[in-house]
Amino acid sequence: MNIQGYQKLTLLDFPGKTAATVFCGGCNLRCPFCHNASLVLTPREGENKEEEVLSYLEKRKGILDGICITGGEPLLQPDLTEFMEKVKKMGFSVKLDTNGGDPERLKRVLETGLVDMVAMDVKSAPESYSAACGKEVDVSRFLESIRILQKGSVPYEFRTTAVKGIHSEADFHSIATLLEGEEKYFLQSFVDSGNVLKGGCSAFSPEEMKKILQIVRTKIPRAALRGVEE
Repeated sequence: MNIQGYQKLTLLDFPGKTAATVFCGGCNLRCPFCHNASLVLTPREGENKEEEVLSYLEKRKGILDGICITGGEPLLQPDLTEFMEKVKKMGFSVKLDTNGGDPERLKRVLETGLVDMVAMDVKSAPESYSAACGKEVDVSRFLESIRILQKGSVPYEFRTTAVKGIHSEADFHSIATLLEGEEKYFLQSFVDSGNVLKGGCSAFSPEEMKKILQIVRTKIPRAALRGVEE
């Protein structure tokens, strides 16, 4: 699998577990606020740290609980299932991060039984999806991925990175209606990593994020903020 790098320990990426985070190269979207721009646009050719990651995990049995597979977009990796099989045989749980742009592949991967949790980014309101994705997209495919997760048995969460200039209050009203009643929906504040796809993106203030949260909670009472104190 095209693994461009990995973080040896995270207490945040896999809720309730100590984990390592694996970063895949390549993505089917061009979100202006993407904080892993180099992974999206210029993944290093020939780079593959799979054996290095597996060797690291072998040494961390009994210490780490799992692994988070992120990107880029992991569902673009043709040998994703094979990699997950190796990780599961070592006794680790697997969390998959996805943008939900390939519902057919998502369904097939979930049917393997290898995934213990999914986090799907909901980029924006359906009517604003293409703007948030940085390219023209068929929003019905992303909505289908939402339905697949909602109807399935694998634990999941939805999350939206709120970006000033990309999102409006109306977008969050629409997202709240789309995900009404969800148990796990998180609003994340945009952070400029220095590796952002396009300039001009900025974060909402903590006060603005709290206002957005209140909008969302009209339909999703258990919605919460990440990276901002409530």
